[in-house]
Amino acid sequence: MSTEQKNKPRLIVNSESRPYWEGAANGQLLIRKCNSCDKVHYYPRTICPHCFSDDTAFIEASGNGVIYSYSVTRQANPPYVIAYVTIDEGVSMLTNIVDCDVEKVHIGQKVKVSFLETEEGYALPVFTPV
Repeated sequence: MSTEQKNKPRLIVNSESRPYWEGAANGQLLIRKCNSCDKVHYYPRTICPHCFSDDTAFIEASGNGVIYSYSVTRQANPPYVIAYVTIDEGVSMLTNIVDCDVEKVHIGQKVKVSFLETEEGYALPVFTPV
C-alpha cells in the first residue's frame, strides 16, 4: 500500500479498541499484557487468549520487528506488500510494509512501525524497512 493512496483507510472503533487506536494516533504501538499469566497478545482484546483472564492492560511496544512472512500484491498499481511482522515483544501482526522497494522485501528483514492517518483522525500502524 502506498502512503500516497487516494483514500484514507476507514476503521471500526469500539469501546474495547478505542485506546489502541488513540495510542496509534499519538504515535504509540499498544499491545495488551495479561496481569494473570504475564503474556502479551495482539489484537488487543480485553480477554487474554492464553488464560482467559480479563485482567489485562495496554503496554507500549517498541515498534521494532522482523518480517515473518509476506506477499506482494502486484495486480495493484502501485504494487503493495502485506506481511506478518513479529515485533520484539513476541507477537505477530498482519500489516503493510510501506515506503519500500517491493522487490527487496524479504523474510527476516528488520522493520520499524510508522503510522498512516485514517479518515476518523486515528492512525493505522504499518511498518517500514530499517
